[in-house]
Amino acid sequence: MALVELSRFPSGVEAAIIHGRLQADGIESVCFDTGMNIAESVGIMIPVRLMVDEDDLEAALAIIRDAEAQ
Repeated sequence: MALVELSRFPSGVEAAIIHGRLQADGIESVCFDTGMNIAESVGIMIPVRLMVDEDDLEAALAIIRDAEAQ
């Protein structure tokens, strides 16, 4: 299992929303750097990275595209 970056978010809240959506569709993900983003929702610090298994990357991207289209 190799983790790859799915997306970056300016806040942990945004990353958590997508994380939950992926989890609901059976795709495991993990957020990196949530503790480093100390200016929560300001986005001026280190962005929160949402990581998925490389085998799930295409499916995760499709889920995000579908969510954005709604």
